[in-house]
Amino acid sequence: MATVGARRAWVRAWATTTAADPPPLAARAAAGGIDAHQDRTGDAPVKVAPIVPNAVPTPLSPTAGRPPQPTVRTIHLSQPLRWLALGWRDLGRCGAVSLLHGLAMTLFGAVLALLAHDQFWLLAGAFSGFLLVAPVLATSLYALSRALERGEPVGFKLLRATWIRWQRSRHTNPAGYWSLVRFGLLLGLAGTGWVLTSAALITLQAPQPIHTPLDFVRHVMLAPGQYLFEFWLLVGGLLAAPVFASSVVAMPLLLDRRVSLLQAVLTSWQAVLANPLPLALWATLIMGLTLLGMLTLLLGLLVVVPLLGHASWHAYRDLVDASALPERSGSAGEV
Repeated sequence: MATVGARRAWVRAWATTTAADPPPLAARAAAGGIDAHQDRTGDAPVKVAPIVPNAVPTPLSPTAGRPPQPTVRTIHLSQPLRWLALGWRDLGRCGAVSLLHGLAMTLFGAVLALLAHDQFWLLAGAFSGFLLVAPVLATSLYALSRALERGEPVGFKLLRATWIRWQRSRHTNPAGYWSLVRFGLLLGLAGTGWVLTSAALITLQAPQPIHTPLDFVRHVMLAPGQYLFEFWLLVGGLLAAPVFASSVVAMPLLLDRRVSLLQAVLTSWQAVLANPLPLALWATLIMGLTLLGMLTLLLGLLVVVPLLGHASWHAYRDLVDASALPERSGSAGEV
C-alpha cells in the first residue's frame, strides 16, 4: 500500500509540473505572437517570427527593369500636309545648308543614271531603293530642324558637329553609335534586296529587253495581256511597307533620345498602327514628291530631299512624346 501511495503522489507531482510548463515553441508562434522565451536549458531568449498562413509572394511587374517606352499620339488625317508646310519653313530658314543635301542626292542620281543609262531595269530598282535608305541619309536634316526648334544656330558647323560627334560616340557611347550603324545596314540590305528583286523580275519576265524608259513603259507598263507591272508594284509595296513602318520615326528618335534600336523600331511600328490612314497619306506624299523630283531630270530633288527630311522631323515630333526619355546632349544630337 505504501508503494501504491508513493506512485500516486509521484503522478500528481508530474502532472502539476507539466501543466506549469510554457506551451511549445511552435504553438506560441502559431498563436501570432513575437515572444521572447527562455527554454529549459537556460539558453538566451529567442525571437520567434509570426507564421502567416497561405502567404502569396507578390509577383514582379512585367515592366520591371525595362526602360520607359515613348508615348505614341493619334493625329488627324491632314497632319502630313502640316509637316510639309513646317518642312518648307525650315528649308527657308536653313537655306544653303539644307539645299546641300538635295544637291548631293541630285549628283548621286546623275552619276547613277550615267552608269546605268542603257539598263533601265537597274536604274528603276536603284532609285526606288534610294527611298528605303533615305531616312539614314537625312540624319543631319533632322539635326537642323531640332536646332531650329530649340532656338539654336544652324549652319555648316552644325552639320560637321553632327557627324563628328557621331563618330566620337563610338568610344563614348558605343551602344548608341552601333544602333545607328545597325539600322543603316538593315535599310541598306533592304534597298539592295529590292534592287536585285526588281532587276530579276524585269529581266526575266519582260517580253522584250528593257534598256530605256520608253522600253519600260511599252513592254512592262502597257504590255497587253500581262500583269508584270502590277506584280512589280505589289512586290515593291510588300517590301517597302515594313521598312516604312520600321523607319518612319525611328531615325529622328535615335537622334533625339537615348533609346535602343529595338525601342525606336517598336515605337515606329506603334505610330503606324495607331495612325494607319495619316501615315498611308504620308507615304504616298513621299513617293509622289520623290517621283516628281526624278521626272524633272533629278533637278527637283534639290528641293524635295531637304523638304522631306525637315518634314520627317516634324512627323516624329507630332507622333511621339519622348519627354520621359533622356535627351542626347549637344545641339548636334550627340549619339
